[in-house]
Amino acid sequence: MKKIIIPALLMCAFAACAPEKPNTEGEAKPEKSAVEAVIDPTKGIGQVKNVTLESPLDQGRVKRGIAIYEMKCQSCHKLDDTRLVGPGWKDITKKRKPEWIMNMITNVDMMLDQDPEAQKLLELCLMRMPNQNMSIGDARDVLEYMRSNDGEK
Repeated sequence: MKKIIIPALLMCAFAACAPEKPNTEGEAKPEKSAVEAVIDPTKGIGQVKNVTLESPLDQGRVKRGIAIYEMKCQSCHKLDDTRLVGPGWKDITKKRKPEWIMNMITNVDMMLDQDPEAQKLLELCLMRMPNQNMSIGDARDVLEYMRSNDGEK
């Protein structure tokens, strides 16, 4: 008899302590969150919404971008169109908007999870770009170096 009563009491205790499921029957599900509704797919996902490009290039930013590239990017990205671990950088500023590039640099995890173009690159390269913890300023310096690499003056 004890063999039946103890398990039965344990089952009752677990059932009584289980969290209640909310009644969602008949409730409308939101179609898209406010964030999803305002995302421009050509600009990516992140803090960078608008970048004003200047001509001529800011050579100070280019020099800082070179230093950042050599320290954080060079091991995976080449300056030509050759894919190393990640895609080559040649003509990247002609293919992508500056906002997309900077969001990819500063918000790589969310971009790889949600941005269709970043997901295509992930399928191509088969390796997630690591988060380099770059600031918006660092990303802008790298962008200026990319522009310089693409022949901007």
